[in-house]
Amino acid sequence: MASREKMDGERLRQGFKYFNHFMVMMWRLGLGSWINIWPAVGGRIMVISHTGRKTGRKRLTPVNYAMVDGEIFCTAGFGKTSDWYQNILENPEVEVWLPDGWWAGTAKDVTGAENHTERMRQVLVGSGIVAPLVGIDPHTLTDEQLEAVTAGYRLIRLQRTEARTGTDGPADLAWVWPLTVMVLLPYLILRRRPK
Repeated sequence: MASREKMDGERLRQGFKYFNHFMVMMWRLGLGSWINIWPAVGGRIMVISHTGRKTGRKRLTPVNYAMVDGEIFCTAGFGKTSDWYQNILENPEVEVWLPDGWWAGTAKDVTGAENHTERMRQVLVGSGIVAPLVGIDPHTLTDEQLEAVTAGYRLIRLQRTEARTGTDGPADLAWVWPLTVMVLLPYLILRRRPK
């Protein structure tokens, strides 16, 4: 039974990896605001840019989040084994791509801190249908039940330090849209011409 749960957990983790690549691409194409248009279903999604602890390379990870009193909270649902979580412990200087802007910031694990359970609940509510899909309903669970089912999760606070601009952030591939239109539009026009 335990090995089956482990296999199911690994499949879920692999599924999230593929989905995460898709989400990052959507942000890079300039569609981050559109992803967040229906948070009750799709959740509130941001991208954290962090530094790989082994490679030193920039890594991008989409996560669900909650904004509480101007601070951003997210959770590492796979706990301490999440690569991005281990990366931010090693180097807490991050960048955050939000629907309303791009920010430099600092990440800190606040698991077990004051208001931990309430913040965790807000992040899970901010996940839209994802938390209920994995068997966690943040709307109906008591604090004790929520603490039990999220015991392995890590709660992260992201404090924004300064606004960012430039070409290496969200929408760095937005140039694809005009190019695609310039290539496809003549093709479609010529294709519809009567012979």
